[in-house]
Amino acid sequence: MIFGIGTDIAKVSRFEKWVRNPEMIQRFFNECEIVHVEEDFVEKRLQFLCEHYAARFAAKEAFAKALGTGFVGLELSDFGIKKDENGKPEFFFGAKTADIIEEKCGKEAKVLVSISHEKEYAVSFVVIENAAPPWSTEVP
Repeated sequence: MIFGIGTDIAKVSRFEKWVRNPEMIQRFFNECEIVHVEEDFVEKRLQFLCEHYAARFAAKEAFAKALGTGFVGLELSDFGIKKDENGKPEFFFGAKTADIIEEKCGKEAKVLVSISHEKEYAVSFVVIENAAPPWSTEVP
């Protein structure tokens, strides 16, 4: 059963300030998501870096919407996006976020994500599945 869905869109240019400020990147992203680069690389690949972070932030927003909590109780650096061996994006969760998912959605919950980006915008769509329907099937 579907527990929740969420979608988000982010303007890529908004992330230029973040890319130029490592403290912002560390605040909102997990170490696995951070692209470590030299200062001159930032200027050469600014668009790439902005798209990278915009897509991942959109995924975090979409996840929070699908979960139904917003960012309440979530630490943005405790979960994020990685790529599997085929390059497909997937979430990873730290212990705190995993506990919240289990509490709200059950132990069998699956979190599916799709991300896309282009020059101006990044978008993400998240579906959370669980084993049981989120409503009662008993007639009163």
